[in-house]
Amino acid sequence: MSELAATLIGALAAVCSITSFAPQMIKIWKTRDASSVSLKTYSLTVTCFALWTAYGVLTTTWPIIVANASALVMASGVLLMKWRFRDAGPR
Repeated sequence: MSELAATLIGALAAVCSITSFAPQMIKIWKTRDASSVSLKTYSLTVTCFALWTAYGVLTTTWPIIVANASALVMASGVLLMKWRFRDAGPR
């Protein structure tokens, strides 16, 4: 596989990982209801992205750092809204 193809596939994977949290974030923000979000799942997801980001830093692999740090921010946003709207029901 060429280096360009590998880079394009990696970039596409990173964009998908990062943006995959946007629909959930938008839904929670609009409805102020995070009851359908699993606290355990998002806690594990945030931990996973934090570990991948640390791995990227330790190996100085900037694509891993950028992709996982960005996804960490998005997943953390969902997790924070889960805590923020934990007592609120749908509006």
